[in-house]
Amino acid sequence: MTQVWKLEDRRQTLVLASVDGRMPSVVYWGGKLPQGEDLAVLAQATRLDVTGGMLDRLPDLSICPEVSQSFSGQPGLTIRSEGGTPLRPRFVLESVDNTDDTLTVTARDAALGLTYRAVFTLVQSTGVIEARSEIGSLSPIWLDWLAAPVFPAPQLADKMIDFSGRWCGEFQRVDTPWTPGARMRDNRTGRTGHEYFPAIILPVGDARNTAGEVVTFHYGWSGGHRMVAEELPDGRRQIQFGHAAGTHLAKGTSFASATLFAARSEDGMNGCAIAFQRHLRDHVVRWPHPDRPRPVHYNCWEAVYFDHKLDELKEIAERAAALGAERFVLDDGWFGRRDDDTSSLGDWDIDARKYPDGLDPLVSHVKSLGMTFGIWFEPEMVNPDSDLYRAHPDWALGDADQITGRQQLVLDMSIPAVVEYLYTKIAAVLSVYDVDYIKWDHNRVLPYPDAAQAEGTRALLERLGRDFPEVEIESCSSGGGRIDFGILGSTQRVWLSDSNDAIERLRIQHEAALFLPMAVTGSHVGPRHCHTSGRVIDIHVRAWVAAQRHMGFEMDPRELTDDEAVVLKDVTAWWKTNRNWTIAADILRLDSVDPEVTAELQRAADGSRFIVFVGQTGTSAQVLPRPLRLSGLEVDAMYKVALLDSVGNNPASRKGVTLSTAPVVLSGRFLMQQGLSLPKCFPQSIWVVEGERV
Repeated sequence: MTQVWKLEDRRQTLVLASVDGRMPSVVYWGGKLPQGEDLAVLAQATRLDVTGGMLDRLPDLSICPEVSQSFSGQPGLTIRSEGGTPLRPRFVLESVDNTDDTLTVTARDAALGLTYRAVFTLVQSTGVIEARSEIGSLSPIWLDWLAAPVFPAPQLADKMIDFSGRWCGEFQRVDTPWTPGARMRDNRTGRTGHEYFPAIILPVGDARNTAGEVVTFHYGWSGGHRMVAEELPDGRRQIQFGHAAGTHLAKGTSFASATLFAARSEDGMNGCAIAFQRHLRDHVVRWPHPDRPRPVHYNCWEAVYFDHKLDELKEIAERAAALGAERFVLDDGWFGRRDDDTSSLGDWDIDARKYPDGLDPLVSHVKSLGMTFGIWFEPEMVNPDSDLYRAHPDWALGDADQITGRQQLVLDMSIPAVVEYLYTKIAAVLSVYDVDYIKWDHNRVLPYPDAAQAEGTRALLERLGRDFPEVEIESCSSGGGRIDFGILGSTQRVWLSDSNDAIERLRIQHEAALFLPMAVTGSHVGPRHCHTSGRVIDIHVRAWVAAQRHMGFEMDPRELTDDEAVVLKDVTAWWKTNRNWTIAADILRLDSVDPEVTAELQRAADGSRFIVFVGQTGTSAQVLPRPLRLSGLEVDAMYKVALLDSVGNNPASRKGVTLSTAPVVLSGRFLMQQGLSLPKCFPQSIWVVEGERV
């Protein structure tokens, strides 16, 4: 007997089927099926043959593949009894609750006292499917692995795309061909990690940014993840995501995966990117001030580091405000005896040496300039040289003689007293001072993965969010070490990378846009001489790269020449003028055959206007720029297209291109088929093109 269920919206249909009461499988996920499609026949049509050397029935590639079904690939669940004996559940389908938007599967193994539950939710407004799994037991068990509901991977995909990275080099694309066997990635750092962003993209055939069929998955968990992309000997493929191996350190009777976010597109990778951008912005993030424009940041870190002097900070604040900043963030160095990174983490009391009158003089001055005030914390960490560690060495996670990172240890967030202490210290600052923003940092990996660590941090963030709902929190982890939809359920911004090198950020922002909208992605104008790369970059490039995302400054404004200050003020003014529509814009990555060109188009929600950023990072192989095809426009609409004139001196061009001298009116068809001809420019340059439907 075959039972079938479906979820669908105007773009897609997801079909699950169960045969003879076994665990259901995803038998179809694709374009929306016709209304009269017989799903039982469809499910039967997906059954595969058997041949010599195989079992007499192909084991199901179900939403939780089972060892008890002789499934030879990676199982969806690996558990042991309280005494350590491996258990091999044989689940029998109990019920499926199928509403318009949600499908809940419940299965049991009565003999072992186990219940498995999977929930699929299709969010109609974005097309994203949220899937999660749970396992319950009547007696304590050890959990070694629980996958979120398992999806089949496209049979016609030639490769998979995921992301590696490092500090100041996040979101490095990795293309891997499909081959028999498994590509397994196990991030055991205890945080989301620079090293492996928890996602995979599966393009079918020659799909690219702007065209073709693509499937994308993202695991919304901050404690380290495991991914399995496996091709079985029979040719079937599966995608599994779950917590990193060894994450659950204690036995229990109830465990759950994080949410797996899944999207598919027939419009290339941009289709999935738009779904994820909208879903995060509109359904995951809780905005403290949803109607307030995103404020222009100023962060003092790269101006003063630990050397806090009130008069200098006041002067810097004045200059930042004059440039257009609307929020001043006091970074590391305001607490304990924090003169460098060797001491005082955990001692969250204001340093009376630097601030004899507390933070009031600085906060009052910042507010008098029309800016709000933000402050830096790194709550989950402790220095051995701190009053907190001397009083509570038992609060540190791991062995006393472990290797430190940035001269620090990690606090054990599974200890209630630790979480209470941190809440009390943070709440004391938020209660006394008018703070509207926290930069929440996390500057070292864990000594070992522990799910309780991420859960304790999330609980602390949620408690602060309830008690101080007006305060926005940024997730920073040495830059991009903790970016995922899980942490963004309790925060509102991410610091994408500690690199303020605008050329490097072009690439990082470009890849991150596959998942992150402008609203959450911090991007700051760094110093002329970049502190992380040593490169000297023109102010036009630094300013316009920052203007592609949630804009801010992170340098000493006193270093700016008069000409540089004018450029920065102009670009900041442009950003403020346009942020009401760019904040809700879709970011479309543009295809370029020139590897030295990184380009994107931001399209207004109503399609009435767009902005194109074209970064020339290095020297092209050919003499002149190749035409750049746009994307996401209406083919029959006409657009007035203009090149902004404030992108810097360009001696490489003799202004032979029409856009160099005047706007042009062109059809969407032409702009997407032929593309824009841009002026010649030197490496490390940027073009900014505005378009408006006429």
